[in-house]
Amino acid sequence: MTSKVLIVITGPTASGKTAWAIDLARHYRTEIVSADSRQFYREIPIGTAQPSADELAAVPHHFIACRSISEELNAGRYEVEALEVLGDLFKRHEKVILTGGSGLFVDAVCKGLDLIPLIDPSVRDSLNLRHRKEGLRPLQELLREVDPVWYQTTDLNNPQRVIRALEVYLGSGKPYSTFLRNEPKPRPFRIIKFAIDLDRQILYERINARVDEMMAAGLLEEARRVYPLRHLKPLETVGYTELFDYFSGQITKPEAVELIKRNTRRFAKRQLTWLRRDPDVIWLSPARFSEIHGIVSRSS
Repeated sequence: MTSKVLIVITGPTASGKTAWAIDLARHYRTEIVSADSRQFYREIPIGTAQPSADELAAVPHHFIACRSISEELNAGRYEVEALEVLGDLFKRHEKVILTGGSGLFVDAVCKGLDLIPLIDPSVRDSLNLRHRKEGLRPLQELLREVDPVWYQTTDLNNPQRVIRALEVYLGSGKPYSTFLRNEPKPRPFRIIKFAIDLDRQILYERINARVDEMMAAGLLEEARRVYPLRHLKPLETVGYTELFDYFSGQITKPEAVELIKRNTRRFAKRQLTWLRRDPDVIWLSPARFSEIHGIVSRSS
């Protein structure tokens, strides 16, 4: 049995993953690999809650602000790149920390993804045209009918993810969720997964407070800077789409802020749904954080 251990810290947005990961990385004198699909992009640090300069200085991080929003990093490519980074890190460390709330990207590292067949580009073109003409709601309803598993776990406010799932279904005849591996690919390291377990009301209060903090830190200005690039897929996400609607005059600024809070709470709920389907996840409340060391030691 290999002595190399990947410690995964996951959980819904605003649950405290960054602090947990940094504490563990300092304890084990190791490094952190991010599996947060929104924190890859350097132009949007505030709205994606990237670690602060002090946090980045405390522990080496990988996959934070590593791409421009014009260079999308999908889950399949992330699996390849993350495994390369982990291979290098495990040459120097017995333990490495993986953290993030993007369930598909965590699974890409821990389980691997099945190869999705090439789909005729005309399928995506037709879905994009329908989105422009009819909006997102009809596509969400279609996804609920053809792939209820993915519907329950994906970010339904992200047109990219909804359209991608429908594209795969229409082009292959199989639900997108069936391409997520049930049998993990072999990895040259052991994996221990932890998720932060917070009372739902406390989590929602943290989310609301975080949005207020982001606005105070300059989220509005950050969103305005990237507004001309709003057609790019990394910007089709909570925190930006609502402010883009404000900039275009569709809603007021207070309405945009409230929608960010509501949509972030809904996103957190879907993250929890995704995580609770994984029997390998060990759920710990913040008060039980110190138990991680014992669990990791017993698995060695």
